[in-house]
Amino acid sequence: MTDHRDIRPERLDRLPEQFFGAILAAAARARADPAPGLAPFIDLGRGNPDLPPPTHAIAALQAAAGEIATPVVHGYPPFAGHDDLREAIALRYRADHGVELDAEREIAVVPGTKTGIMLACLAAADRGDTILLPDPGYPDYPSGVALAGATIRPLPLDESTGFQPDLDAVAGGPDPALAVLNYPSNPTSACERPGTFEAAVAFAHDRGCWLMHDLAYGFLGFERRARSVLEVPGAREVAIELWSPSKIYGMAGWRVGFAVGAHELIARIQLLLDHLACGVWTGLQRGLSAALRSDQADVAQRRETYRARRDLLVGALRGAGAHVAPAEGSFYVWWRLPDGLTPERLIAEARVGVAPGEGFGARGAGWARLSLAVPDADLAEAAGRLAAATAARR
Repeated sequence: MTDHRDIRPERLDRLPEQFFGAILAAAARARADPAPGLAPFIDLGRGNPDLPPPTHAIAALQAAAGEIATPVVHGYPPFAGHDDLREAIALRYRADHGVELDAEREIAVVPGTKTGIMLACLAAADRGDTILLPDPGYPDYPSGVALAGATIRPLPLDESTGFQPDLDAVAGGPDPALAVLNYPSNPTSACERPGTFEAAVAFAHDRGCWLMHDLAYGFLGFERRARSVLEVPGAREVAIELWSPSKIYGMAGWRVGFAVGAHELIARIQLLLDHLACGVWTGLQRGLSAALRSDQADVAQRRETYRARRDLLVGALRGAGAHVAPAEGSFYVWWRLPDGLTPERLIAEARVGVAPGEGFGARGAGWARLSLAVPDADLAEAAGRLAAATAARR
């Protein structure tokens, strides 16, 4: 008799180590260090928004939670999301990107955009297919590839080109099933440059693949507006876009987001959702709808807060002679570590946690990602410590 309790499904062994779990563990160990005289530990390694959601979104959620007279709020929500949220998404895309979405066919409401990444990989690729991932790129992209049984092919992002995708470098080899982009970029903070999306859409048409753009930091471009890939002619046939309120509205714990774009791939994602989930709680949908329908003044204020923090941190590091990539968007700074200065030494000597660059791909080796999503006083203190650590190695 086969004891299936002893057989571990192979898909579990394909999953990479959870990068952010390791960061959290290192931060917990540093905080717990009881040695006398140690400075307080400051964690710049994790991008967990410190700014709260807009008050009108919280009010909409609270109002929904108090609705107990009917089963609309606390019963099962529609699998495809409430019409009001889908209409709010379409209105937001029209106002911000000039893109007219079909609210019925081109929008999928997902229980968190990280879940959306996994669903997009499962919907686009099969076992043995190839998925192009930005290198350096968000560490959870490989998890979606692993679940699909597909193979990763790195899509090089080089500082000399402003961390834009080198599509010529992947011209040979098998045609991919999916290519992934992310601007403003996590971790490099680069924004998409003119022509990048046009080249990617043309690539997808030419190679017969899907294109997924992760617009998690869409309204957090500091010097210029972050475009939607769907603004490009021809994108609607080959591309979807993931949109996250986690960073833009400070709703990281709400676990709601959406995918928009090419009807066929959106339909596949919705099919997976129909089997994996029972929709997203109505209160969360109402809160997100309120945020989307507002004048976005709160988003502009949030962006200015992160811009000021960026200027402080980048100024301190460059003033100490550090090499920092241009921080054009998101709430991260991409810092090339001086020789001999490792994330482990920063924790031990400066009492500052950072995200090691190699966790974002082979091209991240020697870099570190710093988060701006910490209180101003903590960021100022951390900036001074990191600048001192840098100057000591000049």
